[in-house]
Amino acid sequence: MADDFGLSRRNLLAAGAAFSGAIGLGGSGAGAASPPGPKVPADTGAVQGERVMFPNWRGAGDRPPAPIPAPQPPGTRVGYCVVGLGRLSLEEILPAFAETKRARLAAVMSGSPDKARLVARQYGLPESAVYGYGDWERLKADPAVQAVYVVTPNAVHRDNVLAAAGAGKHVLCEKPMAAHSAEAREMIAACEAAHVRLMIAYRCQYEPFNREVARITRAGEFGRPRLVQAFNGQTTGLPEQWRLRRALAGGGALPDIGLYCLNGVRALLGEEPAQVTAQVFSPPDDGKFAEVEESVSFTLTFPSGVIAQCMTSYGVHESRRLTVHSAGAEIDLENAFAYRGQRLSVTHRSGKAVSRDERLLTPKNQFALEMDHFARCIQEGLRPRTPGEEGLQDQVLMEAIYEAARIGAPVKVGPPAGAGSGLDVTRGPEPEEAG
Repeated sequence: MADDFGLSRRNLLAAGAAFSGAIGLGGSGAGAASPPGPKVPADTGAVQGERVMFPNWRGAGDRPPAPIPAPQPPGTRVGYCVVGLGRLSLEEILPAFAETKRARLAAVMSGSPDKARLVARQYGLPESAVYGYGDWERLKADPAVQAVYVVTPNAVHRDNVLAAAGAGKHVLCEKPMAAHSAEAREMIAACEAAHVRLMIAYRCQYEPFNREVARITRAGEFGRPRLVQAFNGQTTGLPEQWRLRRALAGGGALPDIGLYCLNGVRALLGEEPAQVTAQVFSPPDDGKFAEVEESVSFTLTFPSGVIAQCMTSYGVHESRRLTVHSAGAEIDLENAFAYRGQRLSVTHRSGKAVSRDERLLTPKNQFALEMDHFARCIQEGLRPRTPGEEGLQDQVLMEAIYEAARIGAPVKVGPPAGAGSGLDVTRGPEPEEAG
């Protein structure tokens, strides 16, 4: 019937495009911002640069849609070798490659050959892309791999990063950066000498909700921040796991999950603390904590006068929260440090009432965002937002936290020597908006 009236799908789309141009819908509809360049047909879109663009079809009362994804062709993406195939790699990192736009999985490295071969088959990798921990020389000769993502126990990070640098590969390393600050310094020096980039995987600094809290806070929308509360806790079983062995983990709850509180507050404010106080506790009747601590409470005092109270524990029901208090509002991020499920609310005065507004953002995969950011840094010669210096500063501060707890007195800290003044002295430029 459609053909009888000349209304094929092709004709309908052409008619719609002509109608859009006639009434000015080429990106200038109600509440829409015009995309760059010539007007864009409403329903067919148009190629602009390396992206297909569509005008905003929604009215002024609705949130504009996100840009159309613009993934790079697989052959131009940065190839990663994931080093270590534990829970984090298999549950989160490898699946996240399905959502990347600049990165691709090119190889895996593991001490378990059977597991590595199985995982390679599952992700469509040839057996030649399977490496053992002694195969760095062979990896060096693999042109498909430009970067490695180190996802091994903390105490092994140093050796893995030095090996990757020796192989001429850029390095994305999981947090905490190392077991000690001395190791972190070695890692930075090795990557500088090899002329490869080093980034620490602080995924929350790339996550949209955490970034929005930082934006609101720094913009002073509700006044200057006065107090910050950060909490990250969970229960821990399986006493044989490596995270409960000091030699492999470097500590307990603090470097594993308390680090999110420490780094989250630093990234939120952009400042470096001037002083820390702390308390550490482990239940004497629980053998799991014979080597590492169960709970840590620490306070950071910043030069601006902001006081941040941070708590972390392996012995409480799962909770991960970041709250900023100012004279004008309470900014609360629920599930702040979780892999997903963030909810952001702002409680503030609204006329004679008090309003609690929920800010709705589009959730994005944090691992995909950080891998794409590092890929972009490699492709465009940029300094990562979270370079090795960011990880080193957290190592130094964690050592100060343990020392403050040991002596029962405040410990003076500050920005790294020679870092200069201002905000974000240990960080690179803001990451691009994901699109």
